[in-house]
Amino acid sequence: MIAEIGQYVLIAALLLSAVQAVVPLWGAARGDTGMMAVGSRTAIAQAAALLIAFAALTHGFVTSDFSLTVVVQNSHSLKPMLYKVSGVWGNHEGSMLLWVLVLALFSAAVAIWGRNLPPTLKARVLAIQAMIGLAFLAFIIFTSNPFARLSPAPPDGTGLNPLLQDPGLAFHPPLLYLGYVGFSMAFSFAIAALIEGRVDAAWGRWVRPWTMAAWTFLTGGIALGSWWAYYELGWGGWWFWDPVENASFMPWLFGTALLHSSIVVEKRDALKSWTILLAILTFAMSLLGTFLVRSGVLTSVHAFAIDPERGIFILAILAVAIGGALSLFAIRAPGMKGGGLFAPVSREGALIANNMLLTLAAATVLLGTLFPLILEALSGGQSRVSVGPPFFNATFGPIMVPLVLLIALGPLLAWKRSNLRAASAKLIPAVIAALLTIVATFLAVPDGPELAPFAMGLAAWLGIGAITEWAGRIKLFTSHPRDSLRRLSGLPRSASGMTLAHLGLAVMIVGITGSSAWRAELVTILVPGQTVEGAGYAVTLDSVTEGLGPNYRFERGTLLIAEDGEPFTTLVTERRFFPVADQTTTEAGIRTTLLADLYGVIGERGRTPETANAWTVRFFVNPLVPWIWLGALLMSLGGFLSLSDRRHRVGTPHRAAGAPAQPTRSPAE
Repeated sequence: MIAEIGQYVLIAALLLSAVQAVVPLWGAARGDTGMMAVGSRTAIAQAAALLIAFAALTHGFVTSDFSLTVVVQNSHSLKPMLYKVSGVWGNHEGSMLLWVLVLALFSAAVAIWGRNLPPTLKARVLAIQAMIGLAFLAFIIFTSNPFARLSPAPPDGTGLNPLLQDPGLAFHPPLLYLGYVGFSMAFSFAIAALIEGRVDAAWGRWVRPWTMAAWTFLTGGIALGSWWAYYELGWGGWWFWDPVENASFMPWLFGTALLHSSIVVEKRDALKSWTILLAILTFAMSLLGTFLVRSGVLTSVHAFAIDPERGIFILAILAVAIGGALSLFAIRAPGMKGGGLFAPVSREGALIANNMLLTLAAATVLLGTLFPLILEALSGGQSRVSVGPPFFNATFGPIMVPLVLLIALGPLLAWKRSNLRAASAKLIPAVIAALLTIVATFLAVPDGPELAPFAMGLAAWLGIGAITEWAGRIKLFTSHPRDSLRRLSGLPRSASGMTLAHLGLAVMIVGITGSSAWRAELVTILVPGQTVEGAGYAVTLDSVTEGLGPNYRFERGTLLIAEDGEPFTTLVTERRFFPVADQTTTEAGIRTTLLADLYGVIGERGRTPETANAWTVRFFVNPLVPWIWLGALLMSLGGFLSLSDRRHRVGTPHRAAGAPAQPTRSPAE
């Protein structure tokens, strides 16, 4: 009965989204406040309906209701409760329900907290959100119904994909969807502005918190997925330029550009058309990522292998939504008047360069991701190519170098017109830090890759540059400490959030460089009690024991690690076999410090009489790899700190009807 309730409220949500898509849009065109108010009411009602539907599906998984097809295919009575719950979104049907639920919650947030939005803009934003929801609710109900019954019900299920039975993957998809779907808000604001023909500084202020929220959640989601791949897949790496990894990275790149361009709209009432285009392209990448994961065109540990016909449905949604948005942009954008003029050497100019580099980087990733698929489709499957890490490392990396240089310089430039020499003089500490870091790295690791010390110097440049800019705002070391504290208390949180995010990127560059340039690897075959030396350590396979977990069998290997003849640490690693899914996973043994990870896994047991008591052992030394996730954490914290800025509260500022909003500037700026 609970599943039927879920089915009914899902259909009710579809009908509510249809009303929300039409009535407030019509009311905005007619100036009818009553019709426009329908948008807020239906948005809240739709979110409530989808919450009930999601709760009904969760009940089916928690109680192991094997009369539901999706529960049979993705759960098992022996699964731990955490994975029964995460199994709700660990499949195609449930994850799509989570997708539309997040979309509806964002719409409800606008309805509840967007009181200061102009009624016509708010009505149109909610209508655009409803159109997206309508398309995906139709997709769920007609092609991916999570409440489909199975009769007769089997006694047990086939179990969740073992790779997804991990705490990291329990929280990774919700975070990712909050980012993916969150960019729909920027898209809806952009389309609403195109319909109204009005983009101004107030619009830039309204769209920024939604973009910041989506960017922050997506940053956390990508980092969590990378961390899961690192310790769960057993290959010792954290990023492989997998097409599905790229599908989440592309909207992040476009979203980062959008976040920075919206600042120019808010502060200088400029870059209007470009910011609108970025909002469309960012959400287009989110929809493209949804298509790639669910179309069946990709083979990946991250992808859902499903019926390609569903992919055609999503492709149609993508074509209509983005094609229609770009068509509207082509018609309306030429009529948008630009704002204030500015010199090339200015903060606006630096932000434009930032946008160009980020867009170029995203286009490079897009080309490398789609080219093999396009070539295979055009050749009828006869021509297949693989675009992997060598391509992305050779093309993406060089684009990032000028971008990182610019990130440190840009915030030091003045709005409208700036003095490059004066701004550069403030970065002398960053230059000194970069040079010292390059020399120190050369001396410490003389045999490493030649470009690695320069990458470390680049990280030092960015980190010290970010701190220098923040210190300049509060006049640290140039005024009395009491005066600096007073300035710090009055400094907008968004300014400190920006510094923290830039500092996090510097820390991440250190981790990426260290783990890529100086990684050491040892792959061997050992019998219990045997020792081998490599990667600077002595590795002993102490023992291998067998046992039973909640829903799997395991082989647990204990590795004794010694350095210079002295015991250093013990790594415990497992191979888990899930009988229901007939699949094996790896649990790495990791000893982590701030400077490096020692990473060990055991592989398959030997199959010949000579190797019947031997196991493949892989041991890695990954220098500075913890800095990658530390940097991502700092970036996410910077995003949340910026969101806490009172100037970014939803609905601020109030724009009087018919009055053009003026560019706003904080006292510290």
